[in-house]
Amino acid sequence: MPRAGARRRTRGSIDPLPSGALRVRVHAGADPVTGKRHTLVEIVPPGPRQAAEAEAARTRLLNQVDERRHPRTAATVNQLLDKYFEVLALEATTTYTYVGYADKHIRPLIGQVKVGALGGEVFDSLYAELRRCRDHCDRGPRTDHRTSRAHDCDERCRPHECRPLANASIRHVHFILSGALKRAVRWRWIAANPIVEAEPPTAPPPAPAPPSATEAAAILAESWKDPDWGLLVWVVMVTGLRRGELCGLRWRDLDLDRGTLTVARGIAQRDGRAWEKTTKTHQQRRLALDDETVELLRAHHETCGGRAQALSAVLASDAFVFSLAPDGSTHLLPDSVSQRYGKLARKLGIATSIHKLRHYSATELISAGVDIRTVAGRLGHGGGGTTTLRVYTAWVAESDQRAATNLFSRLPARPAERARLDDPSLVARHPYEVLAVELRREVENGTWTEWLPSNKELARTHDVSVGTAQRAARLLAEWGVVAVLPGRGVRVLAPTKQ
Repeated sequence: MPRAGARRRTRGSIDPLPSGALRVRVHAGADPVTGKRHTLVEIVPPGPRQAAEAEAARTRLLNQVDERRHPRTAATVNQLLDKYFEVLALEATTTYTYVGYADKHIRPLIGQVKVGALGGEVFDSLYAELRRCRDHCDRGPRTDHRTSRAHDCDERCRPHECRPLANASIRHVHFILSGALKRAVRWRWIAANPIVEAEPPTAPPPAPAPPSATEAAAILAESWKDPDWGLLVWVVMVTGLRRGELCGLRWRDLDLDRGTLTVARGIAQRDGRAWEKTTKTHQQRRLALDDETVELLRAHHETCGGRAQALSAVLASDAFVFSLAPDGSTHLLPDSVSQRYGKLARKLGIATSIHKLRHYSATELISAGVDIRTVAGRLGHGGGGTTTLRVYTAWVAESDQRAATNLFSRLPARPAERARLDDPSLVARHPYEVLAVELRREVENGTWTEWLPSNKELARTHDVSVGTAQRAARLLAEWGVVAVLPGRGVRVLAPTKQ
């Protein structure tokens, strides 16, 4: 209780400006991220009621401050996150990810801020700090050590350089705060969700980067030096399985007589612990396998059975397809698979990861004309293929060439200008290029004057696959020798003699 006659201290200030206006200032606390003093300011222009309007503005600003300083709870962001993670019902791997983001980027910066004091300026300051430095340094000189254990520093211990947190990661932080504050409203900790005042960065555009056909061939060639490892890489390429799904694949999931593979589970790994879980979408899916993959899996099954028998063990139906144990009783670890694949890619000088093989599978299927819903089903995507198109489909030169050829077939005919056979561009390095050069020579000699044989006929007469014949026809179209007319065939454009 103040003493009788004591003068009450006025909160806020009203100061005259040289222009005749009044500046109303109210202290609103310190920025919880930067620590800078935060002040609310309002300018009242000159007028007959200037003094009254200035006093009303001061009262209004004070009310805004009081509403934030005296919420219905004194709980902090740390306490809210503790409660939120306690009741959050998500897959363990997702929960681990959320907790990691919170411990690294939320708790150190605004963990001690009261939930009722959160607002637009707090979120803006938080996101600005994350964009400045992902390690939240104090802007002073320091060294980033290669390990937290005692060690002798070498070239791997370097002066700290601030690196911004990626926009996608900042959006993860935003979504964690959004979910926690939504619960706070439900629990009546706060009256309204202040996250609506936040402006997270826009989502970065998807940029899938699958290995090219040449890189994929090099990866497979190197992988097959170890038959078990080569088969693993092959299966990922043809099915697009996630690495956890691949590690969790059991022999009972394969029906080699019908040529199908059922994806029913995956292996999760975190902090040195691994466990079996459902698929990412919590749904099983069944994939059809091509004849060559079926034969490779049959041979692998026989090999695994022989290893088990040599050690007086039995290869059970629930044994893992890819395992280091002779009886297939243990699964591979997803991180180990990624590390081995990464070493292989670095050895070949290819910047890629095993997850990019999913991108490769999607782009190859779509490039071959498979419909999006089928591709989405093979990859385990929902939404009718939206995710597949948005994230997993890279621009493919062959698809672009097909589009250009289809457009060309609708244009009026024009005289074609032909290159000679000694053109350096005709140096054949791949089977489809060899076939294209041979077909061009046949066109030169007048063997084909109007239409080329069908792709199946070319494949049979030249002992190549249908896909090789298709690529050869597209290459001829690129040279201006033929035009590929969908549904009709391949029309010869060049004259019979040069």
